[in-house]
Amino acid sequence: MTDEPTAHPQRTGAWRHDAVELAALFTAVAAADAVANTVAHGPDGPTLLFGSAGALLATAGFHTWWGRRRRERARRHLPAVPPAPASGDEGPTALWRMRTTVRDEPGSLATLCLALARHRVDILSLQTHPLADGTVDELLLRAPAVLPRAELAAAAAAGGGRDTWLERADAHDLVDAPTRALNLATRTALDTAELPLALRKLFGRCTIRHTPARGPRKGRPLPAEGSWEGTVMRLRDPAGGTITVERPYLPFTPTEFARARALVELDARLGPRLPRHGDVLELPEGGGITVRRADSGDLAAAHEMHERCSPATLAARYHGPAGDADRYLRHLLGPRFGRTLAAWNGSGQLVALGHLLWDGEETEIALLVEDEWQQRGVGRQLLRRLTEMARAAGCESVYAVTQASNTGMVAAMRSLDLPLDYQMEEGTLVVTARLAQTPEAARRQP
Repeated sequence: MTDEPTAHPQRTGAWRHDAVELAALFTAVAAADAVANTVAHGPDGPTLLFGSAGALLATAGFHTWWGRRRRERARRHLPAVPPAPASGDEGPTALWRMRTTVRDEPGSLATLCLALARHRVDILSLQTHPLADGTVDELLLRAPAVLPRAELAAAAAAGGGRDTWLERADAHDLVDAPTRALNLATRTALDTAELPLALRKLFGRCTIRHTPARGPRKGRPLPAEGSWEGTVMRLRDPAGGTITVERPYLPFTPTEFARARALVELDARLGPRLPRHGDVLELPEGGGITVRRADSGDLAAAHEMHERCSPATLAARYHGPAGDADRYLRHLLGPRFGRTLAAWNGSGQLVALGHLLWDGEETEIALLVEDEWQQRGVGRQLLRRLTEMARAAGCESVYAVTQASNTGMVAAMRSLDLPLDYQMEEGTLVVTARLAQTPEAARRQP
């Protein structure tokens, strides 16, 4: 009962559609026959047919010519981009990091890319930092090695970029930004002392300073979320105090401020943490020591070691009166200033401390060995491990400040088998070891 009413209208609609199509076909045939009879049997029928064919051919030819002309005119207005060189003819290239500000409007990035393409510059990665009056584009570029810095900056300016900053890059910069941020977050999660180093690696060449929270703060209080203005960023340290990040050559962006806050918040949520595993080392003269990381929890043991050290040993380490040595320990064992290695004897006594201190863009290395344990290889073991930690942290060099008469420290630095620079000034000797070059590579140099 329900199928019959629905099937009948469908058959009626199909019959009507076929009838309309047949009527249209008969009408078209009749009209064509009438026109053909009128033209063919008229006095000027053949001439009219040839004239119509010629008009149609002329119209088609004009349309083809006009389309080619429009395409040619559009091609002439496009920026000239040189063809890609043949395989094997690229020549040597160099990596550059570029940061430039463009207008926040459609097509501005495309204009910049075309301006760089004229100089055969390839864009490997791109990050955008939105601002109120534009967008900061951070690019990793591969350019011909013969292209000078000034010409590359001029190309960015021609593409609409302003406030352009350029720096040579290396293979480490090929890691994309999300992967780099995840690696830094992992290192920060494993070690509380990694936060200043992670901030330095996140923002490139910058200075990290830590201000302890001692006494009432002067001036405007720091908000809980921190603050930044221009090239200076201030963040609340979860361990107390303030972390100041300063980058004089390039203002910070809101995106970078958000990344710094995320690292600091991660450190605050995880709380104090430090790798506690140690290595047992056999000394050349017999016996063994245990080397592990130290922090403020080892402050009491460090004070006891100071009491066992002679005034001459303390003065050689701290470059001042022996009575002032204790006040440096809290600073040296703090996780925000660097890393500290401690050597413990079999009786559980602290016998040596080795410090790796972040000093702006440089890294200082320092040793203190108890008198009874000197000249037994303890200092050299600590120095080698501190040097490896500095190399793993990406430091290009480490320097030690000592007295010219401290032959033990000089001998320990020489035992590293690294290129050394010496600088003497008023009895103070600064020995710098370059870490970026391995000893094997140094020997191959002429």
